[in-house]
Amino acid sequence: MATTVQQIDAWRAAPSEHQRLEFKEARSQYDTDKLFRYCVALANEGGGHLLLGIQDKAPRTVVGSAAFPDLVRIESRIFQAVSFRVDAEEVLHPDGRVVVFHIPGRPFGTAYDLDGRYLMRAGEELVSMSEDRLRGIFDEGKPDWLSQAAMKGCEEDQIVQLLDTQSYFDLLHLPYPANRASVLEKFESEKLIVREGGAWTISNLGGILFAKKLEQFDRLARKAPRVIIYDGNSKARTKRDAPGTKGYAVGFQGLVEFIDGLVPSNEVIEQALRREVKMFPQIAVRELVANALIHQDFNETGTSVMIEVYDDRMEISNPGRPFISTDRFIDEYQSRNERLADLMRRLGICEEKGSGVDKVILQAEAFQLPAPDFREGERRTSVVLFSHQQLDEMEREDRIRACYQHCCLRYVMNEKMSNQSLRERFKLPENKVANVSQIIAATVEAGKIKIANPSQTSTRYRNYIPFWA
Repeated sequence: MATTVQQIDAWRAAPSEHQRLEFKEARSQYDTDKLFRYCVALANEGGGHLLLGIQDKAPRTVVGSAAFPDLVRIESRIFQAVSFRVDAEEVLHPDGRVVVFHIPGRPFGTAYDLDGRYLMRAGEELVSMSEDRLRGIFDEGKPDWLSQAAMKGCEEDQIVQLLDTQSYFDLLHLPYPANRASVLEKFESEKLIVREGGAWTISNLGGILFAKKLEQFDRLARKAPRVIIYDGNSKARTKRDAPGTKGYAVGFQGLVEFIDGLVPSNEVIEQALRREVKMFPQIAVRELVANALIHQDFNETGTSVMIEVYDDRMEISNPGRPFISTDRFIDEYQSRNERLADLMRRLGICEEKGSGVDKVILQAEAFQLPAPDFREGERRTSVVLFSHQQLDEMEREDRIRACYQHCCLRYVMNEKMSNQSLRERFKLPENKVANVSQIIAATVEAGKIKIANPSQTSTRYRNYIPFWA
């Protein structure tokens, strides 16, 4: 079906570019090698559309493109370069010629490469896929870790002895069935258990969520989250090392309360009254721990989710590198364990897709904490929550990160960042306008944010949006 002008305008109205939609101005020409790279990257993301002749910044004006006048020839060149077919189409928009490349998704269990590089999008950049991402693609079609057996050959009474079936119904606010057969039927429908012959198999999903004692499952004991409390700001002295004992769903609330009980408090004075406030807001801790449990790479052996508490910060980490850039955690979502995520959402343990990180940032701002630092390591993903600091105590990178996250938070709330909103984030008086302008300028220079309306000349009244908007 031919692309219509109306479809072009609908794509232009999208809130932002994403993994499956890319705009390029390309008024006179476009680099062929770059075209090949985008074809591979978009195919690896599931397929999409590359449009030439349209500015990539809002309002995405159609400027027209003279690139690739012979579409049959460029289709042939693309196929020779990437070994899969891409259809090219010319659309005569009232404001100019638009060239549309329809890029198919990669086959199941396969990733495309160009000169040995398996490409994907990360914000506005094309980058090589991480080892975790590639492994996940190549493992498609194979039984995933969650569906594998945690324990085989179980009798009916063993299921209720090993799994906390009561918690499942309590968390879903459902009455507990009158007979055991109905309990097993429900657990079977959720793929928590599987009938094999005359016995039952408990899946890793069932065990990791509802085990009364994880140590009773050989494969699951090492997946228990660990809470480590250090004496001071380094790992030199450990005060406590407490591994979890229960399944994630069964033990989650207790885990969060346990962490909260270990977090030090700060004394604040409000209207001449003294009160104790936890160093880290429980809502933020809850969301980050849930995210770490959900997004971990279960195929990583000998490692687990860790919550490490220091005197000045808390670090929450999980095995595996993220599928998306840490800069995009607030507005994008991609889980390697979608079945686990779906069930934990329904159980009320975590938020809907993509709504957890913005809540964490909102809490950090409300508690006047430095911006959380999302980090990607070699084999782990971590986030650091910092204790309270005055603005003049923060490093330059901390201020830029806070400015960027505030800008993202405003954007996903359908608002724009301004000097005033950032001053309010830092609780600064109006006479600190110049100080805030310096932070904004540094964040613009770092490429994290951009001016929403470049024609606005007053720095005080400018609005800003994230670099990816």
